[in-house]
Parts: sequence; structure tokens; C-alpha cells
Amino acid sequence: MTLKTFVDDLDADPLSLVVANRTAPRPLAEMVEDAFEDQPVDVDERDLPDRDEDVVALVRDGAVVATSSLDALADALLLVNSDLFRTGARDLAEVDVPDVLAGLDEVPFTLRGYPQSDTEKLLLILVSRYVERTAWEAGEGTLRASFQRLSRIDDERGTRRVYETLADTAVDTHVYGVPDWTPPRDLGVTMHGGYGEDFRRAWFVVYVPQSDASGSAGEHAALVAVETDPGVWEGYWTYSAARVTELNEYIAYEL
Repeated sequence: MTLKTFVDDLDADPLSLVVANRTAPRPLAEMVEDAFEDQPVDVDERDLPDRDEDVVALVRDGAVVATSSLDALADALLLVNSDLFRTGARDLAEVDVPDVLAGLDEVPFTLRGYPQSDTEKLLLILVSRYVERTAWEAGEGTLRASFQRLSRIDDERGTRRVYETLADTAVDTHVYGVPDWTPPRDLGVTMHGGYGEDFRRAWFVVYVPQSDASGSAGEHAALVAVETDPGVWEGYWTYSAARVTELNEYIAYEL
């Protein structure tokens, strides 16, 4: 069993995104279509009564389950360069995932990194930051994140800033990857190095909240993806407590 097993076992309901009542330039709607062209998410454009202008609606089983403005989607994903996250120009507190993107949980995706695509991988980065922000806002619980190469934490200034920010909380943070760099003690992380498939090819960010005195826990969140070909990632994200807990336990005991 590897982390790819968790990816392969996912079944998803069909979803669609509807760009509704557009007044913005047509190229912006085309960017939505391009962003999900190779994903199991249909994109359509319609005029919908009783809806605001320039809205993107997420439709599941014929019902609208989430909406976001087209501007919000553009600011979060369509008009953003991944360097914004790598350089630390956007802090954790500024990470915002529009509802229509957050609602695409448990949808299997296939995304390409550079040089195949300049933009597709950004969705993985954005959701990773969302999971990290969830842990930071809670201030406790357990976060497990992989980097393929641990040196990436140090090489990407924005990534290092995220984990320096988490070090100021009580979150129990674990990092995974090929051990080509050793995190300093003041970064406050537990390092797990290895050379197996899950260390070299997996991308995961898994947050399990701490239960309170009544046994209740806060929001669970996880992203898991596997590099199936050079620069090509398959995976999904989820808020299911059962799925997140299962991922957490596998990583804790197997890596």
C-alpha cells in the first residue's frame, strides 16, 4: 500500500461550474474553462435569474451548492502567479480559497507542473496553503506535510515563512521528504526523511485538529497527490474527518 492507493480509491460525483450573468470580458470566462479543461468538472456559461452578475456557481446533482464572484476566482487562481506563494508575498492570513474551489473536495484531478503548464499546479499550492492556514488558525492539532525534497522548505522563501509562522503556535508539525536538508531546531518541526515512493512522489498536507474536552474536534482538512509522470500530479482534497484521519494514521505509521 502507498499513498497512491488513497488516490485510486476515490469515487466522485459529477460536478459543474456555471459562469452566470457575465458582464466581465469573455477572456475571463475562458480562463475558467481553461483551468478545468482536463478535469472532471464541466464549465458552462448561462444567464441565471435571481443571481448577481459575474458569479461562478458550483452545481452538484443539479443544485447550486456554492457561489463565488468571478473576481474572487480570478484573484485567487486565474490571475495569480505561483511565485506569489513561493516568495512569501502572500501571508497565511491572506490566503483565501473561494467557496466554489473549496467545494471541489473529493474531486479527482490531474494537474501538470512546469514546463507542461504555468498555471495548473497553482491549484495544489493554493489548497496546500488553505490546509496550512486551517492549522494556523486552530493553533493546535497535528499537521503533516511533504515536500519531495526537504530542502524545498528552505529554498522557497514563502514556504519557509509559512512554517516559521506555524512554529509560533502549538501545532505539532511534521515534514517529510528526501533528507537533503535538516530543518533548524527553531523551525519547530519534526523531520521524517526517506527515499521510498511516498517520500519522493507524494504531495500531501494533512491537518487533524485536537479534540476538546467533550471529544469534539474542529475542521479536518487534507490534500493528497501523487506524481504519476514527471510533473504530472493526480489527487484530491477532502474535509472528511474519516478520510483525513485515515491518511494521517497511514503517514504516521508508515513514513
